[in-house]
Amino acid sequence: VCVENCNRSQMAEAFARIFGGEQVEAYSAGCRPLGWVHQKAVEAMRELGYDLTAHQSKSLADLPDVEFDVAVTMGCGDPDLPIRANVREDWNVPCPKAMSPEEFRAVRDLIGEKVKALLERLSSDLVR
Repeated sequence: VCVENCNRSQMAEAFARIFGGEQVEAYSAGCRPLGWVHQKAVEAMRELGYDLTAHQSKSLADLPDVEFDVAVTMGCGDPDLPIRANVREDWNVPCPKAMSPEEFRAVRDLIGEKVKALLERLSSDLVR
């Protein structure tokens, strides 16, 4: 979850789908959604072979009525989401929409690293 659901959480959802494959069901939303996915995010993910054009900017109310395993926020506070094991993380990731393409890619890569690390932690917890 990020504020506008146009950059950070959209890329996080994409990375969760890339790294998690069929084992992960990922959703993104915003506490104040912009209504569209930023073109910089589309371009940045296209560079990695992922098509964000099928994604839509969503609000928390647009999320499915399910219990989530994990909630990750980026600047959106602590949204009231039903979380199974109360696993919540807040990632200090800056909003990249006003950044240069190089800085935007750095934020994209940071989000990718954080998603990958989270999935690895969750996977190792399941093995225990």
